[in-house]
Amino acid sequence: MLAFLILVTVTLASAHHSGEHFEGDKVFRVHVEDENHISLLHELASTKQMDFWKPDSVTQIKPHSTVDFRIKAEDTVAVEDFLGQNRLQYEVLISNLRSTLEAQFDSRVRATGHSYEKYNQWETIEAWTEQVASENPDLISRSAIGTTFLGNTIYLLKVGKPGSDKPAIFMDCGFHAREWISPAFCQWFVREAVRTYGREIHMTEFLDKLDFYVLPVVNIDGYIYTWTTNRMWRKTRSTKTGSTCTGTDLNRNFDAGWCRIGASTNPCDETYCGSAAESEKETKAVANFIRSHLSSIKAYLTIHSYSQMMLYPYSYDYKLPKNNVELNALAKAAVKELATLHGTSYTYGPGASTIYPAAGGSDDWAYDQGIQYSFTFELRDKGRYGFLLPESQIQPTCEETMLAIKYVTSYVLGHLY
Repeated sequence: MLAFLILVTVTLASAHHSGEHFEGDKVFRVHVEDENHISLLHELASTKQMDFWKPDSVTQIKPHSTVDFRIKAEDTVAVEDFLGQNRLQYEVLISNLRSTLEAQFDSRVRATGHSYEKYNQWETIEAWTEQVASENPDLISRSAIGTTFLGNTIYLLKVGKPGSDKPAIFMDCGFHAREWISPAFCQWFVREAVRTYGREIHMTEFLDKLDFYVLPVVNIDGYIYTWTTNRMWRKTRSTKTGSTCTGTDLNRNFDAGWCRIGASTNPCDETYCGSAAESEKETKAVANFIRSHLSSIKAYLTIHSYSQMMLYPYSYDYKLPKNNVELNALAKAAVKELATLHGTSYTYGPGASTIYPAAGGSDDWAYDQGIQYSFTFELRDKGRYGFLLPESQIQPTCEETMLAIKYVTSYVLGHLY
C-alpha cells in the first residue's frame, strides 16, 4: 500500500512537470530603496530572463519596496553575483522551485476526485460545476457565458434562492493561471453556501435576499496549461498574427484606462494588454455578462494571489473613487474581520498606491460601469511560497477569506443603491 501511495505521489508530481521542470530555479526577494536600485534591476532584466512574481513586471518597481522574481537555474550564480557586486540587499525565498512545487501537494485528503482541500484540475472543476448544480437545484444553477480562445466553456454558477429582482454580487477567480489558490476559493465559497444555508443565519439571509454569480475559473486555457506544461504560466493561451509569443494578461485587457500604465504592448511580456481592450474572448464573456446584468449587480469581487491585500479602485490612475472614504472603511473592517480567525494580516487601499499602478483591470472597469463596491483580494501568502501555496493552507486561507467576503456582503445588503 505504501509503495502504491509513493507511486501515486511520484506520478502526480511528474504530471506537473511534463514541460518545464524548474529544477534549481530560485525565487529572489530584493529590497529596493531608490531609483538607482530600480535602474540596476532594469539592467538585470535586460540581460537575464526574470519571471516577476511581485510586482508583475520590471516597469512596476517602486522605491522603498520589495521585488520577488524567479531566475532559471543556469542564471542563478550570475544573478547572485550581480546583486552582491551592486550591494543590493536580497534574500532567497525559494532555493529550488521544483521542491517547493512538489511540496504543494501536501494535502492529507485521500480523495481521488474533486476535493475542496486540494487543487483540482480543470476537468475536475468542470464536472464539479455540473454536479454541484444538479445536486442543489433549489440553490444553484449553472450557465455558460462564453468560450475561451481554445474552445473551453466558461461556466458561471448562480448561487441563491430563486426570486425576482434580487440584487447580486459577482465574484470571479482564476484570472491569472498560476494563482491556484484563487479557483480553490471560489469552489470553497460555493460549498459553504450549500453547506450552511438554512443552518447559519447570515448565509441563509444572504442567499434569500441576494444572488451570487460565481465564476470559478476565468482563464481556463491558462489554468489547464499550468497543469500540463508550465506551472508558472500567467496569461491566456491566445495567439496573435505576427507574433510567436502566446497569451494576454486578462487583468490588463479591460476597457479601463486600457494599456495606459503598468501594462505592455509587447505580446511577449507577462503584462501584455492585448491587441485592443476586450480583445480576449474571456474578457468579453465577463464584460458582456456584467453589462447585461448591471441593474442587479451591486458588488464586484475578484480573487487573486499573492500578497494579502484588499484593493479597490483605482489602479489605472492615482485618482481616488468618489466613495473612497466608504470603500476604505469597508476594506479596513473586512480585513480586520479576516484577521480574527488565524491572525493573518492584510493591507488595504486603492490599487495604484497600495500595490502598483496597472491599467485595464477588471475591478476598475466594474467600478466605472457603476458598481460602487469593487474589490480585488490578493490571498495568501506574502512570498514564502508565493504562487505555490501548499494545499494544507487551502482550508485556513478559504475560511478567513469567507469572513471578509461575508462582511462585505452584509454591508452591501445594508447599503443597496
